[in-house]
Amino acid sequence: MSDIPNPKLAALREALTCQRYSPTVISNYCLYAGQFLVYLDERGIALGDVTPDLVAVYLRHAVHRFHKLHGRPPASRWTSIPQSGIHALLRVVLRDWPPVLPITNDDERQCRETCEKYERWLRFERGLADASIKALLWEARNFCTWCLEQRDGADFAGLTVGDIDAYMDLRAPGLTRKSLKDVAERLRGFLRHLHRSRQHDRDLSPHVIAPLLYAYEGIPSILTAEQIGVVLDAAGQDDSPLGLRDHAILLLLANYGLRSGEVIRLRIEDIDWRADTVRVHRSKGGAQTMLPLLEPVGEAVLRYLRHGRPETDVRSIFIRSRAPYRGMKTGGLYCVVGRRLAAAGIELTGKRGPHIFRHARAVSLLRASIPRKVIGDVLGHRSSDSTIPYLKLATEDLRAIALDLPEREVNR
Repeated sequence: MSDIPNPKLAALREALTCQRYSPTVISNYCLYAGQFLVYLDERGIALGDVTPDLVAVYLRHAVHRFHKLHGRPPASRWTSIPQSGIHALLRVVLRDWPPVLPITNDDERQCRETCEKYERWLRFERGLADASIKALLWEARNFCTWCLEQRDGADFAGLTVGDIDAYMDLRAPGLTRKSLKDVAERLRGFLRHLHRSRQHDRDLSPHVIAPLLYAYEGIPSILTAEQIGVVLDAAGQDDSPLGLRDHAILLLLANYGLRSGEVIRLRIEDIDWRADTVRVHRSKGGAQTMLPLLEPVGEAVLRYLRHGRPETDVRSIFIRSRAPYRGMKTGGLYCVVGRRLAAAGIELTGKRGPHIFRHARAVSLLRASIPRKVIGDVLGHRSSDSTIPYLKLATEDLRAIALDLPEREVNR
């Protein structure tokens, strides 16, 4: 083998070093990426022709080779390491990876163009949040894929009520009533778009059958003030970089009732240390809210910035704890909350995501006799009706204002 370093692996090593990966991870990624390059060279496959399916084929080949060399299969998640190294190589060397699947026929082209127009309408006409657009588009694309497979084409003009029922029957197994209702609402939105864009002469959305949900049914999980104190105290005792970050995040959730997306979108420039204010970019509606920077929150964020935050040019306040050091994703906050609840020994029967702090904050404001309109403003609601579901948890407060009715005398 030549001693001349492979330029592709050299570029990968440099990129990983700049992103502050640990030396061990860099070594492993380059090792497995190099083995993948040998595999491609032996078969005369250019790197630019690599697809996700080809990577999957190679990983099966790597597992077989591991079994042959060691006399045993690798651990169940072993392939995640070579896969990460290969994906890192492809992202560094190729401009766009994974590649967008090529359009093979007119039906696929029609589906893609229809979904692109739908996305533009959702984003620019309706002004929906990115999370809502993502969910609606996923359902639209999934429905288009189903049409291509089951109806042998994208003839949206020929859609029938029977087609809608067949698709919903496919989606229904394993879903809760709430999830199935969400599917129905997203499908209705796409069907209305097909009618609005004149790809179908009828609006088929009323024919989408969904389960009936009663207003405000179901009580979500809620943390008591005592439980919140326990979680914050436990997280505050962790002086590691991860602990400093988690503690600052939990304080933001508990004191302001922010949505998870509003936390991860906070940037360095959003905090005015002189004026003691924090600017929140609301997830819904695109509005901005200036909130007072509470002393405990400011101190926790400052400790994290000084002693826990990795060195990076990224302007997001909260950064991943491992390389590549970029802003956290929404899923990361779910891990933070779940990890800290478990560490504090708190078990909940319902959901355990960041939203439980938002519900708890709403109830605490209600118990402080704050008007519903003000509570909605704090939570970033555009309509006061949006605040009602958050307040259904304050059952003890509702009992306190209940009327005492006299007992009815029974005729004897």
